[in-house]
Amino acid sequence: MKEMETGTVGRPTGTLGVAMLSFAHTHADGYARQIRDHPRTHISVVWDEDAGRGGQAAQRYGVPFEPDLESALARPDVGGVVCTAPSVLHPQVLLASAGAGRHIFTEKVLALTVADCDRILAAVRDAGVRMVVSMPALCDPEMRWLKAALDAERFGRITMLRVRIGHRAALERWFPADSWFGDPMRAGGGALMDLGCHPVYRLRHLMGEPLAATARLTNVAGTYGIDDNGAVLLEFPGGALGIVEASWVQAGGPEGLALYGTEGWALLGYPGAPLRCGGRSFTGGEGGSLLPDRLPSAWRPPLQQWIEAVLDGTEPDLRPEWGRQLTEILQAAYTSNREGRTIHWPIT
Repeated sequence: MKEMETGTVGRPTGTLGVAMLSFAHTHADGYARQIRDHPRTHISVVWDEDAGRGGQAAQRYGVPFEPDLESALARPDVGGVVCTAPSVLHPQVLLASAGAGRHIFTEKVLALTVADCDRILAAVRDAGVRMVVSMPALCDPEMRWLKAALDAERFGRITMLRVRIGHRAALERWFPADSWFGDPMRAGGGALMDLGCHPVYRLRHLMGEPLAATARLTNVAGTYGIDDNGAVLLEFPGGALGIVEASWVQAGGPEGLALYGTEGWALLGYPGAPLRCGGRSFTGGEGGSLLPDRLPSAWRPPLQQWIEAVLDGTEPDLRPEWGRQLTEILQAAYTSNREGRTIHWPIT
């Protein structure tokens, strides 16, 4: 196949050379393997703010290590980047990538503040490059069914949406003591910023823009100097409430999504169960429940959406502005917890 030309935007053809920008994130190796093994992409270079870690990663994948970010982005065999750097470095890395005309795939969060998200989105628009923020839970058939049923008002007026996620990271010391995941300056937050992203973007996708957020974040295990347990209460127009729960101190147990409306309800998970729905809109009465007759097809995985957007010009299902919407709620939650007050929209 023909190599993709340097800096080409819009609809480049051929294979895509990718710069892996940091191996700080736990998902970095997974993305690197996908890029290496995909027939239309390859890893061209590794950059990492930690030269030792970056050099080891470059050796694993048999590619050069470049300690200078600008030099890595300037390589003629780089057309796109995968950003798995610590969250605090996202503005630096993503602004430089867009400025170099490189297409961007990035782990969540897009940035720690709405202001930085706006700078990144503007740079991406100005450069004409494609950007996808990884939000894999939105690609599930169940989420697509819930969104369609909600938009069709099959649940009536939504009164409550609750989404929970958790694991044992702080109980079992999954991250080293000096890991950036446990450092509020580099990560921006703990369980809510890390795991809580997934409930937040799911809730935001289903419910739209909230009116206000109130959060309480705590540290139960004391393993890391950061929140390992938290809940966020979101208020929406019409009186609907949204609850996000995120934990690094969960010893198993149910997690999932529960949606309640005036005409129907839906449960996903609690624990590991398939999507079920009930209420007058679905069963004709208050009792009983059923499985949806037919689920829509899944969206393509986020990285695949990005590759096809870059090489084929297709429109990704995951929109760049959804990264800003995620940060809006996270920023509001951490501000609410820090200042002990409810945060109202708009968030700037």
